[in-house]
Amino acid sequence: MSSTLTVHELEAFLLIAQTCNFRRAAERFHISQPAFSRIIQSAEDKLGARLLDRNTRRVELTRAGEELLPIARRIVAEFHDSLSDLSEFVAGRKGLITIACLPSAAALLPEIMFRFEQSHPRVTISLVPLSNEFVLEMVSDGRADFGISVAPASSSHVSFEPFTRDDFVLICSRKAPLAQCREVDWRVLATQPVVASGPASSIRPIVDRVLGNLGLSIAPKYEATNISVVGAMVSAGLGVAPIPRLALRLMDVTGLAVLKLSQPVVQREIGILTRTGRSLSAAASNFLDTMRSDVTDPEM
Repeated sequence: MSSTLTVHELEAFLLIAQTCNFRRAAERFHISQPAFSRIIQSAEDKLGARLLDRNTRRVELTRAGEELLPIARRIVAEFHDSLSDLSEFVAGRKGLITIACLPSAAALLPEIMFRFEQSHPRVTISLVPLSNEFVLEMVSDGRADFGISVAPASSSHVSFEPFTRDDFVLICSRKAPLAQCREVDWRVLATQPVVASGPASSIRPIVDRVLGNLGLSIAPKYEATNISVVGAMVSAGLGVAPIPRLALRLMDVTGLAVLKLSQPVVQREIGILTRTGRSLSAAASNFLDTMRSDVTDPEM
């Protein structure tokens, strides 16, 4: 074989195999009969074998043509299936979206994912809950299509688009005397054992900054890297914890009282992280459009 047959040649061969007539095959191929004959001749030259026996009455496949027929059918079918899949991908109707996000911010996404699924059933979504540091890393190195997190301190590789604000509340055990209050200020932390999020979380730096601005230096009595564990420890009566309201969605709140935190009112800004200079896939872009139109109020 001197060179590879083209899909165009295989499609022509399948037509002549189906019609057994050069005139009808050429008409269906929308070209002249001489041009169609040249395509078949080119295929035969490349294979180094005759594919058709021609006589005045009809056209019949040779043994080589019979061998080629199922191969041509498979290749042409796979080619068109692949083009269809590519078209679906380019249109954003098929593909994989990887989202790196803060665990608490991930609580925003299931309802949005459900809405997106209604119009994009062939798109697969991989949701990866991570600390802020690793969300930034996954977006920067391209392993995630985009991230949902707080604004990075500084990064020339990532763009931040504000999406929603998440206010801080104080949680305590429903059995604690403090549970009778509806609102407290941050200074109450100086009078209670504190259950803190781990140093690597996006919550801890905000809490430490607020306490520092108030002139308070508080060493946590307990610490947990998993926010749901923080909730369980507070529910058990081990202390109180300042947390973003969104984090409540990751906890069993049955045994918790949720108090407003004021003086100051503190909010963290949650946004969309994308890699600077990198185009999003159509599916990822469509998901973000759905997300922007379906902003969920974190208030519970």
